[in-house]
Amino acid sequence: MARCTPSTTTQTTVIRQFRRSYFLLTPKNPKPNSAVRNATTSSTSSSAIKLGNVLLVASLTKTLTESGTRGLDSLSIPLSESLVLQILQKGSLDTSKKIDFFKWCSLRHNYKHSACAYSQVLGTVCRAGFLEEVPNLLNSMRDDGVIVDSETFKFLLDSFIRSGKLDNALEIIDYMEEIGATLSPHMYDSVLIALLRKNQVALALSIFSKLLDSSNGEHNAVGSTLPGSVACNELLVALKKADMRKEFKNLFNKLREKKGFNLDSWGYNICIHAFGCWGDVGASLRLFKEMKEKSSTSGASGPDLCTYNSLIHVLCLLGKVKDALNVWEELRISGHEPDAFTYRILIQGCSKSYRIDDATHIFSEMQYNGFQPDTVVYNSLLDGLFKARKVVEACQLFEKMVQDGVRASCWTYNIIIDGLFRNGRAEAGYTLFCDLKKKGKFVDDITYSIAILQLCKEGLLEEALHLVEEMEERGFVVDLVTITSLVIEFQRQRRWDWPEKLMRHIRDGNLVPSVIKWKTDMEASIKNTQSRRKDHTPLFPSKGNVNEIMGLMDSADSETNINLGPDNSGVEDEEVSQSDSDQWSSSPYMDHLANKAESSDPLTQLFSLSRGQRVQVRGIGSFDIDMVNTFLSIFLAKGKLSLACKLFEILNDMGIDPVTYSYNSIMTSFVKKGYFNDAWAVFSEMGEKIRPADIATYNVIIQGLGKMGRADMASAVLDKLMKQGGYLDIVMYNTLINALGKAGRVDEANKLFEQMRTSGINPDIVTFNTLIEVHTKAGRLKDAYKFLKMMLDAGCLPNHVTDTTLDSLGKEIEKLRYQKASIIRHKDDSS
Repeated sequence: MARCTPSTTTQTTVIRQFRRSYFLLTPKNPKPNSAVRNATTSSTSSSAIKLGNVLLVASLTKTLTESGTRGLDSLSIPLSESLVLQILQKGSLDTSKKIDFFKWCSLRHNYKHSACAYSQVLGTVCRAGFLEEVPNLLNSMRDDGVIVDSETFKFLLDSFIRSGKLDNALEIIDYMEEIGATLSPHMYDSVLIALLRKNQVALALSIFSKLLDSSNGEHNAVGSTLPGSVACNELLVALKKADMRKEFKNLFNKLREKKGFNLDSWGYNICIHAFGCWGDVGASLRLFKEMKEKSSTSGASGPDLCTYNSLIHVLCLLGKVKDALNVWEELRISGHEPDAFTYRILIQGCSKSYRIDDATHIFSEMQYNGFQPDTVVYNSLLDGLFKARKVVEACQLFEKMVQDGVRASCWTYNIIIDGLFRNGRAEAGYTLFCDLKKKGKFVDDITYSIAILQLCKEGLLEEALHLVEEMEERGFVVDLVTITSLVIEFQRQRRWDWPEKLMRHIRDGNLVPSVIKWKTDMEASIKNTQSRRKDHTPLFPSKGNVNEIMGLMDSADSETNINLGPDNSGVEDEEVSQSDSDQWSSSPYMDHLANKAESSDPLTQLFSLSRGQRVQVRGIGSFDIDMVNTFLSIFLAKGKLSLACKLFEILNDMGIDPVTYSYNSIMTSFVKKGYFNDAWAVFSEMGEKIRPADIATYNVIIQGLGKMGRADMASAVLDKLMKQGGYLDIVMYNTLINALGKAGRVDEANKLFEQMRTSGINPDIVTFNTLIEVHTKAGRLKDAYKFLKMMLDAGCLPNHVTDTTLDSLGKEIEKLRYQKASIIRHKDDSS
């Protein structure tokens, strides 16, 4: 007979006592008529069983703690589900001992764990972090033919996801499908969110699509099949960030078809922001209207601050800053208070659209309401002030930024240096650049590129190449913008051997040769016959003449004008919208915009505030639109318009779609050479392929109309642009002032000059030179002298154009004096 250990002896004694008390206190033949005796006996028996069970659990816990499963007697322990659950639930027992006991029980003959026991041990394992034990437990559960509930599987998934073991979580889902377990739709929420946060958007979208396809379209089935709204919203956000427009719209349409699914306020805000950023402002406004109607009928949450911020951001992105300001006014009376993000996007929008007075007003209100402007806000306002030629105000703002303790960034100094260069303060800008280099901070590759571009403009190629070498030594990347600026200046100064010097300075030895080779190939390709257009049809076929531009603007106005103009039709639209809308609405202007979106479906976009990004080369084998634009800049700078047209032909043959910059570049060259019909053909093709145009496009249009002597049409285009929510930059003001002045409409030019000043844009040397010349040729010498004095008071430095204009002014003044003297002598002779 085997020798028993002390723990085994104690355990056996406890089990014997448990059995003896059970059999002694349980009557074998109870009499039928002794009910009271039976009740008493039954109560006593139950108490004895509970006492014996407690003693047995205590004994087993002590044995497991001291010696583990080695001290257990498999023959004497009466295993049951209750006993196993009590052991697993013991808080004083170590998790490893519980796992050993669970496995020990699995090896007992004719005993299988229940679903509750598996749920308990899996939960214990996950809470203790023993996730490596889960696969073995799942295999054991498969062998026993047991399936735990969905909550246990959900707990397992969450545990693996929190531990970062996403692959194991997916294996658990496969295991559940293999054993035929009931998959609750919300079980997928954690997995989908984890996949999205690990940037595995395609896999998450695939799982989500399978869930959607498994729905049969019935209300009950849909409600039990679709994941939760949190996972859905996370997926929509991920698709928006990844710019997966097609997938986003397909998912949105599928969700709208499901009867059991409704967007919550977060989902509405995501879709409003996404569709708006992608140019579909009509869809954003319709969702806003739907969101508001649901809040009034079903009690759902209506538009919140995030909704208003999204719409304001969308309107600013699409160039509709005037509408954004109106929405902002409604926000302040709708019960929601603007936050820091509201002020930021408004200041950014106003600064980009030359609404400097509005931007500074909003900036002041932001500070008054207790919001501290951050670096982004200061950068936006600084950029706007420099663009508006308000150099003094920009420098004062930067001083305030430093005093307020707001940390400047590299982008802050890039704005200041570039602004000083563009406003005729090149010496101050370059001095600041050199000081930053000495300090070794706030200088990046963009800063160097700005300085190199300025040196190229001044013809200082030696200094520019020295900066390129220094740029490479510091580890900055020389991008295509910098290389293009240098190559263009090489061509202008006929420095044919200098590209070799540039190759020696740039670390990526293949970058410059590839640019030069592509340029050479393009120049050689012009000698070949046309490949695609063998019938010698023009590259840009004209579909009319320039006089039809007003018709185009009228059609665009009917499609996109959601602002109220001063004409009668706008008043009628306003009356109709007010009669159709709720008079008690907290957002009547937003209702008006939404109604306009409904009446003109789809609501197309006329122009945008978005800017082009800097060009980064993508390798020798690439030939993308960025490289095309680089070549266009080189060819057009050399005056080789035929090469540029040939490049467009090759571009079309390769299936590469041009962008707004491409069309604007070649259209500008056509206008400069006087090829107005060709420029109109380019504009027509641009309107068919690209919407919206940017403000540079309208600058070219007005410049062309002015050179044609059609100042009346240019002024009409300007009026249409302003009604459609557009804005004017200083280039457009100068162009139109010049067009009106040369057409003899000097008073209108003066009114436009006053409008320019009241809008917050300071005139530059081009403005004053134009006004002096216009008034001189019109014989209004006093006004010309007034603008000359105004120019000197404003601190605008004269250039060679000013000298020529002043010579003409001096000759006219001498001519006038001579005429007056002749008149006086004539009077004296007659007397």
